[in-house]
Amino acid sequence: MPDIVAPGPSAIIPGQDFVPVVLGGDRLGYSLARSFHMAYGYRTLIVSRMVAGPIAHSCLVEHRQIASLEDPELLVATLRDLAPKVGSDKRLLLATTDHVVSVLARVKHRLDDLYLIPYSEPELIDRLTRKENFAQLCHELNIPHPATVVYEVSDHGSDSAAAQLDSLTFPVIAKPSNAEAYAGVDFAGKQKIHSASSRAELDDLLGKLHTAGYRDKFILQDVIPGDDQGMRILTCYVSKQGEVKFACFGRVLLEEHAPDTRGFPAAIMTGVDHEAVAAATRLLEHVGWRGWANFDMKFDPRIGETVFFELNPRLGGTSFYITAAGHNVVEWYVNEWVKGESLEGRPVVETTTEHVFSAVPVRLLKKYVTDPATKAKLNKLLKDGEVTNPWFYKAEKSPKRWQWIAMNQVNYVRKYRRYYPEPKALV
Repeated sequence: MPDIVAPGPSAIIPGQDFVPVVLGGDRLGYSLARSFHMAYGYRTLIVSRMVAGPIAHSCLVEHRQIASLEDPELLVATLRDLAPKVGSDKRLLLATTDHVVSVLARVKHRLDDLYLIPYSEPELIDRLTRKENFAQLCHELNIPHPATVVYEVSDHGSDSAAAQLDSLTFPVIAKPSNAEAYAGVDFAGKQKIHSASSRAELDDLLGKLHTAGYRDKFILQDVIPGDDQGMRILTCYVSKQGEVKFACFGRVLLEEHAPDTRGFPAAIMTGVDHEAVAAATRLLEHVGWRGWANFDMKFDPRIGETVFFELNPRLGGTSFYITAAGHNVVEWYVNEWVKGESLEGRPVVETTTEHVFSAVPVRLLKKYVTDPATKAKLNKLLKDGEVTNPWFYKAEKSPKRWQWIAMNQVNYVRKYRRYYPEPKALV
């Protein structure tokens, strides 16, 4: 570990031998800050457009404002200006969304003299986060993946586009291939992920996309039967040598259903799925991935297998499920990138702990867990105290912080009452 740099009087976070710098003040930004504090007692510098609810009034963070995290020139200028003011010459730079990770990867050669930036090369990130490329890779590696149609929205209304839609069996899930381009358009009823139960419903969505100016691909996928309880999550860490060294599998108990957050896991039960870990390892080591990767998956009861939907080039927004289960996610970054430890030759760590992560009130969660075996396991874990809410952290002392947390929990109840009042399978 390097010596602590004697900070000047204007140091943002003095007295730490490294400073985490996180681009994004969302739920992942706070989860990272909490994980760093739990592991080292360290505070985190958050750089974002505003002090949003997840980090508001938190004693774990310092905040600096930026007009946009997605403007490469502004991002480079801001981070270079901040570097000497941070308080340490070891600055670990992380991002909380796919888009910002992509931007950061493209400019990291202009920042790596000042920051430690633990992400894969931009070409690889862009390749694997495009959902049609991920689907093709799963096909090549014989990894279970839902039937997928790649629809060119720019061709909407043509005979060839109509023929593609004629081949579909409904219902389907519809989601953008290019998250960056999708973020730049707006239309009535826009959601993170859409579902269409009929051709007419899909035609309406695609027409709105075209009118709004979206001209990239949209991914249309077979709907896997079952509700939220069929969803799965897997997070893996790949060393600098390109070897998967850690994996944590989780069974999603409940997702969020508000339009702007639909599909985000709200509650996860950690467990074991050796086959899914083996498939993910094969994929990550085949492409030469580095750092964290997060997979969205679902168990398909028709074939008895877990199918892979997509790869996120970072820790997921609910990655605190891993720290809560006893494996602090930030230690992998720190050990390899800050301390300079080699992971070569170390055995793979695959978590086996059963623990419940729940961002929503437990009473609300229990309403939506209907599978008898899962419900019995959930009740046992709750009885044993094996449950963690990422927002509840005793180190937070501000009454305003706890007021926000209380309102956050109340708002969850309101949102489920409005958008998802009862458990409901897609098919």
